[in-house]
Amino acid sequence: MKLDAAGTKTEREFWNGTHVSAIRYRMPSFWHIGTTNVIRLLRSRIPRGCRVLEIGFAPGKVLAKISRECNAAVAGIDYSENGVKTGQELFRRLGISADLRCEDIFSSSFPDQYFDFVFSLGLIEHFDHPEIVVERHWQLLKPGGRSLIAIPNYGGVYGKFQSRLDPKNLAIHNLNIMNIEALHRLVDKLRTSDSRAYSFGKINLSLLSFEKKLPPLMSRGLAEFGNLAGWLQPIDISWVRPLLVLEFTRD
Repeated sequence: MKLDAAGTKTEREFWNGTHVSAIRYRMPSFWHIGTTNVIRLLRSRIPRGCRVLEIGFAPGKVLAKISRECNAAVAGIDYSENGVKTGQELFRRLGISADLRCEDIFSSSFPDQYFDFVFSLGLIEHFDHPEIVVERHWQLLKPGGRSLIAIPNYGGVYGKFQSRLDPKNLAIHNLNIMNIEALHRLVDKLRTSDSRAYSFGKINLSLLSFEKKLPPLMSRGLAEFGNLAGWLQPIDISWVRPLLVLEFTRD
């Protein structure tokens, strides 16, 4: 199985556990700077009216926003049964049509060369061999289709703080790919064009697990301060960009 070959650093039970809490069945809040960073990143890159797949979509709020803003035909794959059920309920309540499937990406029932745009957010860094997962993005694209893969930037200052706050969480991330050069090398064996890797976004303190070391009130206060800092950040600062991004077109 390619899932085994990719060397997953997490199990299905882990992802089911992350989606047991209830969510608010509405569009994502733009007060959260992490969400705003992601929507800004995607909005300018997804052509209107195209067929879009998100790999690891649960709970589905970003995908729902993309469906509305880009008038896209959206689909999603996720490994978590709880996450897929939550996503299906979200889309039902929002009145948005979507094809959401509980599958792993290596045994997906979606055909290859089917989508115009394939993206994932915080997925490939949970594998020991992420190049296999990147290849799966490529396989699902039509020739000429575009893929965008974003991961948290734990290769710099965020990783240094997270290693003190929550080393167990950091251990399920592949830190070896968390620099621009290593990320770009993941497409070396694929037939691509216009490939590039870069950092992106305004400061996002939600990447840090303050709640592991600090009292709830202080942790909450830092989270709110982080959102405000991101919104008020006047200039782009490379060393606090919270995302690393890989983009490519399938030849």
